[in-house]
Order: sequence, then C-alpha cells, then structure tokens
Amino acid sequence: MFATSLGDGAELRPLEPWRSEEFLAHLDRAREFVDEFIQLARAATDPPSARALLTSYAEKQAADTGRIYGIWVDGTLVGGVLFRVFDTATETCEVGCWLEPAATGRGLVTRAARTLIDWAVEERGMHRVEWRVAATNAASVRVARRLGMTRDGVLRESFPYRGVRHDIEVWSVLASEWRRGRGPGPGPRH
Repeated sequence: MFATSLGDGAELRPLEPWRSEEFLAHLDRAREFVDEFIQLARAATDPPSARALLTSYAEKQAADTGRIYGIWVDGTLVGGVLFRVFDTATETCEVGCWLEPAATGRGLVTRAARTLIDWAVEERGMHRVEWRVAATNAASVRVARRLGMTRDGVLRESFPYRGVRHDIEVWSVLASEWRRGRGPGPGPRH
C-alpha cells in the first residue's frame, strides 16, 4: 500500500473496501456537512453500504473507469478525492472531493486534487480534467479556481437533490494548461 504526503501530517492513500468501517466512521462525522451538496453521505449509511460503495470504486479502478482516495491527517481519515469519471477513450476525467468540517480551511482538498490531476495528465495522458460543482458550493468553486481551472459554463437546474434542482458549474483544465501553470509550491497555478 502506498501513501503520498500532502504535507502538514496529511497523507493521500487508496480508499479500499477493507477500510469500510473507518470510512463509515468518517462519514458519520461528516454526514450533515457533506450531504448538503453531494450524495456520498447518503450512499454509505451502514457497514454493508459503506463496503459496497468502496467495492464499486475498486471495481471501477479494475476497469480503469474511476478511483477513490482518502485523506488522512495524523492517522485519521478526514475526507477524500476521487475520479468520479475516468474515460481513457475520450481522455477526459472528473475529479470530485469531500471533507469533514474539522478538516476544512487547510488546503487539503486542493493539494490532494493536484496530486490526482498531475497523475491523470502526466501518467495517464488525460487531455481534460473536469470539476463539477453546485453553483452555491462556494468552497468547492474556490478549489476549482485555486487549481487553475476555467469555468466552462453552468448546467442550469440539472441536478435534482434534496427536493431542489441545483445549477451545476462545470470547470476544467486542459493538459497543456496544467503543464503551463505548474509551478513550485502549493500556491495557485495561474
């Protein structure tokens, strides 16, 4: 098993099915916060459903269509990032994220997403990396900006969730932009 340092005692590791109990405990801490914008918290509510979710991502990884990683701080799982979509035929992928409230404001998601995007572009040859976010999710929009992404547009009222139809912003970065914007340190790329 590998771990990639994100600095400040944080690590990025694969989130595998054998970690389902730890994943569920983390989601129990994060559930209300995460559930505001994404369905992840509703998909894993008990040990069998947590294991099923992680197993579905293990199967996606085996099929080369998605992956999921956890963010640990000082040995505690506090969030994660994933390739919700990973399409090698079109060379397009979508990165997503979640975090529990106690871990916000530290740049963890930005650093973890950079690691995924670097890998997708440099190792796997992805041409386009997308970030889709509810227009009202200001924190996630800020991450897209810090990653040097461009706002492509808004899918108006395209995501029905919790009784409301949400506008979804589509942000992206192309491989050439990512390489051009890469610089030293954890600061903004553009």
